[in-house]
Amino acid sequence: MFSAAQAQGGSSFMPLLLIVLLFGVMYVMMIRPQQKRRREAQAMQSALGPGDEIVTIGGLHATVVAIDDDVVTVEISPGVTARYARPAIARVLKQEPVAEEPIEAPVAEEPIQSPVVETRKNND
Repeated sequence: MFSAAQAQGGSSFMPLLLIVLLFGVMYVMMIRPQQKRRREAQAMQSALGPGDEIVTIGGLHATVVAIDDDVVTVEISPGVTARYARPAIARVLKQEPVAEEPIEAPVAEEPIQSPVVETRKNND
């Protein structure tokens, strides 16, 4: 009788363990990747700026003209603008490069000649 009681107690633990294991697998396979995609989308939407070429969730290609808190104004064609909610931006095709100051190269007064070229000229 004692062995039957142990078997009964041990078997009630297995379904609980399987349920916990099932929730763990669901979290790793479904919930965690979805949270990662949501964070990436929020980062992309917060980095939007005027001049960026975007695609909306409806497939509309446009250029960002202005950005308010939750509203993005886009230019669909020359002179035609539309307002979209920021989460309606699916992806950014091309971001406007940040303007950097050009680096000025030093200007040489005399042309620089390679010593290899001069050596060859002298040997001829």
